[in-house]
Amino acid sequence: MQAKDLMCPNPATCSPDTPIAEAARLMNEYDCGCLPVEQEHSAPRVVGVITDRDIATRAVARGKSPDTRVRDIMSADPSCCYPDDDVKSVERIMAERQVRRVPVVNGDGGCVGIIAQADLARSHVPARELARTVERISEPSPAPRRESPIGVHPARQ
Repeated sequence: MQAKDLMCPNPATCSPDTPIAEAARLMNEYDCGCLPVEQEHSAPRVVGVITDRDIATRAVARGKSPDTRVRDIMSADPSCCYPDDDVKSVERIMAERQVRRVPVVNGDGGCVGIIAQADLARSHVPARELARTVERISEPSPAPRRESPIGVHPARQ
């Protein structure tokens, strides 16, 4: 099974300059907890992700304004996968990076989909394998999270 078989295609996205209030509104409208953040260059390219938890902990809990820009609280340079990547690669990214969502990008780095932990749960991934992945995602991290540079896909290294 490949990433394209599980992904939610064409997810809502925002730009680094989007106010966080608008990002929250988009999450509400599209019933999602994560937006890929795309920077416009010659073609859109994923440069980060913002989650509902980011808005709560990095903005609201710190007294930031609803006009705060996504760039100020997003997780930059997320680990991504390609549509043709094997689902095991997506599981590996989630487990190693301890993330619950992975943007799916095209060759230019533009977002074409997103895979959430829940998508794995609804797939034909064996229950034992899924349980191990969820357990690894949820392990306490001894160090602050770090993201890989854009274009680096840990599953392909």
